[in-house]
Amino acid sequence: MKDYTRLFDIIYYQQDQFPQSDAFCRKENGQWTKYSTADVIRIGTEVSLSLLALGVKPDDKIAVVSANRPEWNIVDLGVLQIGAVLVPIYPTITEEEYEFILKDGNVKYIFVGDAGLATKINNIKSQTELIDIFSFDTVAGTKSFEEFLALGRGGDVATVTAARAAVDPMQLATIIYTSGTTGNPKGVMLSHNNVVSNVKAVKPILPVDETMKVLSFLPLCHIFERMVVYVYMANGVSIYYAESLELIADNLKEVKPDFFTSVPRLLEKVFMKLEAASANLSGIKKKLYLAAMDFAVNYDIEKEYGWWDNFLYKNVYDKLIFAKWREALGGNVKGIVTGAAKLNPKLARVFTAAGIFISEGYGQTESSPVITVNPFTRDSIKFGTVGPVIDGVEVHLDHREGMGAGEGEILAKGPNVMMGYYNRPDATAATVKDGWLYTGDVGKFIDYKGRKYLQITDRVKEIFKTSGGKYVAPLSLESKMKEIPFIEQMLVIGENRNYVSALIVPNFPALTDWCAKHGVPATNKEAIVKSPEVKKMMQSAIDEKNKSFGSWETIKRFELLPDEWTTETGELTPTTKVRRKVVMDKYKDVIESLYSGVKTV
Repeated sequence: MKDYTRLFDIIYYQQDQFPQSDAFCRKENGQWTKYSTADVIRIGTEVSLSLLALGVKPDDKIAVVSANRPEWNIVDLGVLQIGAVLVPIYPTITEEEYEFILKDGNVKYIFVGDAGLATKINNIKSQTELIDIFSFDTVAGTKSFEEFLALGRGGDVATVTAARAAVDPMQLATIIYTSGTTGNPKGVMLSHNNVVSNVKAVKPILPVDETMKVLSFLPLCHIFERMVVYVYMANGVSIYYAESLELIADNLKEVKPDFFTSVPRLLEKVFMKLEAASANLSGIKKKLYLAAMDFAVNYDIEKEYGWWDNFLYKNVYDKLIFAKWREALGGNVKGIVTGAAKLNPKLARVFTAAGIFISEGYGQTESSPVITVNPFTRDSIKFGTVGPVIDGVEVHLDHREGMGAGEGEILAKGPNVMMGYYNRPDATAATVKDGWLYTGDVGKFIDYKGRKYLQITDRVKEIFKTSGGKYVAPLSLESKMKEIPFIEQMLVIGENRNYVSALIVPNFPALTDWCAKHGVPATNKEAIVKSPEVKKMMQSAIDEKNKSFGSWETIKRFELLPDEWTTETGELTPTTKVRRKVVMDKYKDVIESLYSGVKTV
């Protein structure tokens, strides 16, 4: 196969161009099990035969809810090549959310990863149209994946070939329910062509080829990782699936990947560990580490450094410090692409200084997902931006009241724009107008080396007005303040109030170290957030950052919170975006105290 126009074509393209002995790899019982390209095609065909044996027809909806593993992508192949529709679901949502998605999506069959997920789905099965459940792991009382595959064994492969030939590139391929920050999720309908167009536009940008290995750990149920996995497949890359988020560090050292995707939240956690590492050092080792960290934090990829700085960089910082950072990521990582949320430019500087290129991109589920992405070349990457618009896509900025100079809502048009929201023509009409996708994000273009690079500045819905009638863009404030090494998470508030305030989740490892250095008797989270010395130091750091903003948008008061915001506790979406309403409801008394003077934390 010389080209691909439908998603399932990609694995056949790989088989024709660069067949791999380790196309998909998963660790089982302490050993890496490898699936060749031929294995993937063979088992994917068995999936198709079993689905046909069950009476599955084109446009029928089949769901999968599981951690990343080869079976996920194999089921994807088997479902799509008979014209059925895959509905991927996050493994971390509630039973109520599962029930909503399965009912709204008219799902007939579902594949689950393990016993816990099987229990959740069985608990709500009677409220849905589900016919049966199949489990990748062996689970008592649930049909196994092997039992499912046995249903189609002996079937006529020609029926799959015929079904594959009948699938049109413009046909619906998948419905992805967006996590959303409010209300029930909406099912984004993407055609084969929507996603394939994105794969083809991104393929030449990612620095991967058939000689490389990658580690996959971002959820495949999110279109970002799923589309990138298609790119890996189209480039013949060997894909190793991480065992779990907890074991990523171990898997990185074992697999030694050349590349992986991430979200800013994970990179922030890696950076915090790097910062905390200096606490265990002393003497010259500590001085060298702190000097290297200072160099990395302030690294300017566009700057021509003098001979002394270059000597220190190459012969001291890189050999003694940065090499160890690379080793912690396996030793071979050449690049990381990040998306789903705004990346602090500091992180891009630090990792790039250490020899690991960080490329930030931008997009949405509704755009399959990429709209812009930074190139992976030293002379083309621009920190603080999400890169140029990809080939085949147009972007227009629609200016509104309250936005800054040159800013506007980002509108995108191209073959990657969704077919619409499933069962929601009203929401579709409000989001896609005359072919333009209204993203709800605010941005501006900056000129860099003769090209236009997009910079995300806020969300349309999150820009608020103070009681004095002044507009405030909270994302810009939050991004700037999170350059302070003692701030991990933050929410800026102040709508219809007479000044701006903030809720802050501190970087507790960094603050614990600071307290120890400065003789502050605070050794746990509760004591740290109540410490007058900590608050005074934090106030000073915030005051310094406030100088970058107008007086009406500076943070006048803040409260430190002892508990991290997570997906499990509900403050973050599965893609790590802050659910503003959830946080504001949870801390409403704290927020009132910021405007009344009453302390509640």
